[in-house]
Amino acid sequence: MAEKRDYYEVLGLQKGATEEDIKQAYRKAALKWHPDRWVNGTDEEKKTAEEKFKEASEAYSVLSDPDKRQKYDQFGFAGVDGAGAQDWSQGFGNLNDILNNLFGGAFGGAFGGFGGFGGFGGGPQGRQKQRGRDIRTRVRLTLAEIANGCVKEVTLERNRPCPDCGGKGAKNSSDIKTCPTCKGAGQVQHVTNSLFGRTITYNVCPQCGGEGEIISNPCRSCGGTGLIRKKETVSIKIPAGIEAGMQITIRGEGHSAPHNGVNGDLLVVIEELEDANLKREGNNLFFTKIISVTDAILGCEITVPCLDGEQKLKLEPGTQSGYVTRLRGKGLPALNGYGKGDLYVKILVWIPHKLSRDEKKAIEEMRSSGSFTPDPSRDDKAIFEKEKNIF
Repeated sequence: MAEKRDYYEVLGLQKGATEEDIKQAYRKAALKWHPDRWVNGTDEEKKTAEEKFKEASEAYSVLSDPDKRQKYDQFGFAGVDGAGAQDWSQGFGNLNDILNNLFGGAFGGAFGGFGGFGGFGGGPQGRQKQRGRDIRTRVRLTLAEIANGCVKEVTLERNRPCPDCGGKGAKNSSDIKTCPTCKGAGQVQHVTNSLFGRTITYNVCPQCGGEGEIISNPCRSCGGTGLIRKKETVSIKIPAGIEAGMQITIRGEGHSAPHNGVNGDLLVVIEELEDANLKREGNNLFFTKIISVTDAILGCEITVPCLDGEQKLKLEPGTQSGYVTRLRGKGLPALNGYGKGDLYVKILVWIPHKLSRDEKKAIEEMRSSGSFTPDPSRDDKAIFEKEKNIF
């Protein structure tokens, strides 16, 4: 188990901090680490936020109480003996309520969008609309689709409102009653008296599960959830220039929430299909062409596959193996729409392994020719030095 940190250190305070300093420090920590603000984070981020929020809340509960603070300053953790610990079994409380409790309602609901939990001291937060789960899917694209942008269709199986009950979960509207336990609030109040004072907490109603309503006669089609499983096709607009690993978020195309809550989102992760000829690096494309020794010596014309069709490229006599040339603007467009990358063409010269007797004789006759003695010009050296790291 990790060693507990000093409460002042947790809130970034000195021991002489004033009551207002403590409030402001806790407000800052609550705004940063409240779990409601990390609902879209990774599992690791959510876990870290939960631990940090619990730690800050425990520190505040001790330092904001003059009696507990005096005992803590004098005896450390032994002086408070767990007095700062809280019951988080029912959630972390509404962030807006926490801030209003700190500053006397001065925040007037500015953070109300982060509700959905119970169990923290402060005012009741009222019923919150549930949110449907997100759906994650993958789309595989060719380089041509990435270059031009496209529309892809994906088929998903997702929760949708039950057509028989309209998503309400009840056979008839008259079958939906206000919960008698919480009177429709979705929460119940618990008052705890201790040596350190009176604590009021608001927890999720155990009878209605926070819905605030009880269904006496559930819809038979959905079993009272208000949801059915449905297979649907969604069209996804892919912008030109997108890269593998990027994610497109389509709001409201995830799972529907129970009882006509807020839909989740559709998260589309982009994958790139390998092209038979072209390799991609950012917005630039790379193509390697292998030519014969005779074509390298005499010069030739090659065909380069581009995203908008083939292009002829003339190679001068004496083209060296490793030579690289650039076709400007033949790469991929930038995602923001400004500019395009280039297409780099690299030439490799193929040396034959086997020759006929006549071929060998012809080559032997040329061996002593001065034209076949290696003597790279200054221009050749510059080309080699400039292009050696491109591929």
